[in-house]
Amino acid sequence: MFGKLKTVSLKTKILTLLISLILAVIILLSGIYIIFEKKQTEEDIGNLALQVAKTVSFMPSVKAAFKKKDQIQLLQSIADSIKMQVEANYIVIKNADGVIYAHPDLLSIGKKRESNYRALIFGQYYNAKTDSPIGTALTGNAPIFGADGNIIGIVSVGYLYEDIYAKIYQKIRTIGAVSIVVLLIGIIGGIMLTNHIRKDTLGLEPFEIANLYRERSAILHSIKEGIIAIDEKGLITMINQPAIQMLGCDKCYLYESIEKVFPNTLLKNFLNPCENEEIYLHNRLVIMNREVVKESGKVVGAVASFRDKTDVKKMIKTISEVRQYSEDLRAQTHEYANKLYVLSGLMQLGKFAEAVDMIQAELKLSMKQNHLLFDRIEDSHVQAILLGKMAKSSEKKIQFIMDQNSSLSPLPKHIDLSSLIAILGNIIDNAFEAVSENEEKKVVFFATDVGNDVIFEIADNGSGVLVEENIFTKGFSTKLGERRGYGLAIVQDTVNRFGGWIEIQNDRTKGAIFTVFLPKKGGL
Repeated sequence: MFGKLKTVSLKTKILTLLISLILAVIILLSGIYIIFEKKQTEEDIGNLALQVAKTVSFMPSVKAAFKKKDQIQLLQSIADSIKMQVEANYIVIKNADGVIYAHPDLLSIGKKRESNYRALIFGQYYNAKTDSPIGTALTGNAPIFGADGNIIGIVSVGYLYEDIYAKIYQKIRTIGAVSIVVLLIGIIGGIMLTNHIRKDTLGLEPFEIANLYRERSAILHSIKEGIIAIDEKGLITMINQPAIQMLGCDKCYLYESIEKVFPNTLLKNFLNPCENEEIYLHNRLVIMNREVVKESGKVVGAVASFRDKTDVKKMIKTISEVRQYSEDLRAQTHEYANKLYVLSGLMQLGKFAEAVDMIQAELKLSMKQNHLLFDRIEDSHVQAILLGKMAKSSEKKIQFIMDQNSSLSPLPKHIDLSSLIAILGNIIDNAFEAVSENEEKKVVFFATDVGNDVIFEIADNGSGVLVEENIFTKGFSTKLGERRGYGLAIVQDTVNRFGGWIEIQNDRTKGAIFTVFLPKKGGL
């Protein structure tokens, strides 16, 4: 049942509620009005009947008629005249003995009827509900006093309840007509209101808006980018949690000016679209994309998404490292392909002995390298990196030697492959470049995890470096060419992230030794 009610349109709900409320108010007010109107009408007509009865009882002509028997007939004409003037249903005049002198039924004149003792005996003026031949009536009764002060007769003025209720029903019909008009106005107003609400909600029903809100909240919380939305006045209408975290603030700027978040941003600039715009946000460089929100061709706001450029750089760095790793594997494949071509050529030329010697030499070298690599180095990530570098060194005619004293167990989980590529890959590549101009090109790799640190050492017989040179500064390089000077900077950042450090021993004539210390417990 509740599921069906959930899908009822907003227009139907509002109209039903509005009509129900109007009907309830009309019925309640009409009921109260009818009760009070009935009471008031009866009270007014009772007062009128009593007042007319009093007036008739005090008329000198009425009193005089009681003294002279030949003027009794005048009482009927007086009663008829007054009855017409006050719109009463009847006026009855009796003497003290109950003999009727005036009556709407002429046949009743002269007959004796029981009189109201309250007026005749006690001389009271009062109202009473009386059953008459023509129906139940509300009467006003008044005694007629003679000159000597004695009661000589009684006057009764009656109004039928049928006529009283007719007047009340007439007023009820008037109220009903007004109520129908009010109801129609309410229905028209309800329709206009629902149409206006549907326009504001883009024709969506409440349950659809609720679903969209839940989905919007889930999306905003799942997105890692900071998102801020503003209206045309520059007030923030939406800000997600990543944005608050990037801002480094301890409060939410919702419904505050955008200039509190971006102090140097003009509103007219923020309401313009942009793509990959770099700005400083609270001493942090971020990349921002903005898109304006339009309604009927008018700009009504804007939505901005931004991301810390450091995160973007990390992603780019990771991609570069993986690409370098791929290049090393490609070099290994290329080197082995060249050797296979040579073997194929020797076999085709019939030089089987030379082919066998080449295979044995390669096997001996491979067994020596594999013995050191697979027996002394147990971490698969380091093995993969070193295999790629061995192939690359073979391609470049560089002796890449693994120190036989190396010993390395599987590394802790916090030292990931991407970080290893960044550290070992860049240092070994720098060593290869350092010896590239030498006649004897030699690079030595050593690794150990004895103690509390994992230690990697790469030594070369190149020209060495000076300690005072800013080799870890981004963009610094002793070599010519663009896009250089980033490798060792990346190494430094990665090592610092693990809480480690780098030592450099070098000699301008014997080359350089880079030693990297990575704590086993990690510094993340």
